[in-house]
Amino acid sequence: MQTTTTRTRRPWTSYAVGAAVAAALLATTACEEDNANGPEETAPPTPSVSRPSSPAPDDATDGDDAAGTDLCTMEDLTFAASNYGERGKPVRHVMVVATNSSDKECEVRNAPEIMLGDAQGPAPVMEGTEADEPFTLAPGEKAYAGVLATGGNRDTYEVTFMTLTLGSPGGEAEAEEPVELEMPTEGSFQADDGQRVTGWQPTEGLAMRPVTQS
Repeated sequence: MQTTTTRTRRPWTSYAVGAAVAAALLATTACEEDNANGPEETAPPTPSVSRPSSPAPDDATDGDDAAGTDLCTMEDLTFAASNYGERGKPVRHVMVVATNSSDKECEVRNAPEIMLGDAQGPAPVMEGTEADEPFTLAPGEKAYAGVLATGGNRDTYEVTFMTLTLGSPGGEAEAEEPVELEMPTEGSFQADDGQRVTGWQPTEGLAMRPVTQS
């Protein structure tokens, strides 16, 4: 009689469970080895140190700035006015001259404030007639300004006196007291609301050309 041997087949699920168990054992072993070696040490962050910046040098206290020339004052200057027209003709153009009568240099800038008689205010400055930069007067040197007394075709009034002050050039100080100018003609002359004055100029031509061409 022949004997038959029966083989029992293991289901695939047994192999799958076995593989999962083996993987878990390997992971556990790896974790134990890592714990045995201790936690990985991380170097602490290096604190940032702020260093104070060096102060910038103060140029104003080093005395490097050279002292500038002072502005001319009324005490530094003497003034004169003259008729800048033909003899026998009515006064319409007046030349004003400022002479440095001091013993030091001084600077002139802007325009004089000139009052023609009982005007309500100083003669307005003609546009574009002021020097671009202040200029220096050595002792004995002169600065010039032109005055246009009448603009024409306006009501006139009689001028019996003239006054001048430097005003407050640059706004550094209060305006000085005006001085009375000698009249450019005997008696009086006529002025109107068209009157104008030029800025100070270093030459007679620069001062009077805008006036005589008006």
